Amino acid sequence: MRVILVAGTTRTAEVDGISAAGASRELLVHTPSADAEILTYGDTVRAPVTPVSPTGCPTPAVVTRAVRELLDFEVTVVDGGLARPTGAPTVTVGARPGSDIREADPVPTAPGAFAAAREYGRALPDERIVVGETIPGGTTTAMAVLRALGEETIPATSSSLPENPLDLKERVVADAFEGSDVAPGDGAHTPESVLRYVGDPVLAVAAGLTAGALESGTDVVLGGGTQLLTVAALVRHAGVAERATLATTPYLADDVPGLDNAATGLDLDLVVSDPGFDAAEAGALNAYADGVGKEGAAMGGALRLADEAGRLSDVTDATHAVLDRLEGADQTAAEGRSGP
Repeated sequence: MRVILVAGTTRTAEVDGISAAGASRELLVHTPSADAEILTYGDTVRAPVTPVSPTGCPTPAVVTRAVRELLDFEVTVVDGGLARPTGAPTVTVGARPGSDIREADPVPTAPGAFAAAREYGRALPDERIVVGETIPGGTTTAMAVLRALGEETIPATSSSLPENPLDLKERVVADAFEGSDVAPGDGAHTPESVLRYVGDPVLAVAAGLTAGALESGTDVVLGGGTQLLTVAALVRHAGVAERATLATTPYLADDVPGLDNAATGLDLDLVVSDPGFDAAEAGALNAYADGVGKEGAAMGGALRLADEAGRLSDVTDATHAVLDRLEGADQTAAEGRSGP
């Protein structure tokens, strides 16, 4: 079993109030690089900070890492347009950081990255993979992509914030179409163009990888929420019909009315795995049950693997162990910076 994390950036995340995937706007750009390191090593290496939301909710990458320590699955990180270096080894498919989707040509590398990732996906030797993503601002670009494809089952994507800033997202998406060569509904069956003009590089890479893997007969689990649902839509518009699974958390599923109908419409098997983060003993992980974070960094897919292995009840303690290690490392680094 292999979990593949596609990590990248879009400057759409710089819009104030649009993402909680970092403690501040300045630190958002480091989140994907740090997530890749946490999933690979269980600690940050080059990234200057462990990602948390503005309210202190830990990155979903710690949950995925905890499940990896329980099950010992393989991990591959694919560079989906990282804007900051990561200490994790990465596969490169030509993606570059995405610009703000309100610009005229925000992801010029999308068509080439999609094609290269598709070839990579076809060549994977694994019988089964989990595909996940980490990209602040990605739910807004996903909303624009779904609109461009004419996919109207999900009128709005989810959010890493407890209160989804839908009005803000709607304004950003409307501005993106106003300055774009793609109009809502006009991008059906042309996923590469949609990704280039209103998307982000992570969607391009994840969709290409998924398309290639399905074409080669690999069993694909899309570990995530509405961004991975958008990946499935892109795959269908690329002409790939093989069935896949969407594995997510109850926190994401509760936030998206009609998720089950949307999954059915895209020939996806929807599975929801509950790690019990609403329990008192979950501590800081209660934030997920309160609507912060909800999903990301292949968390839903990892929880599905834990559930299949009969280890779902062990995830809370395993995640606390990862958090304790990270917090200890952050404290040591802070003391080192302060000096004697």
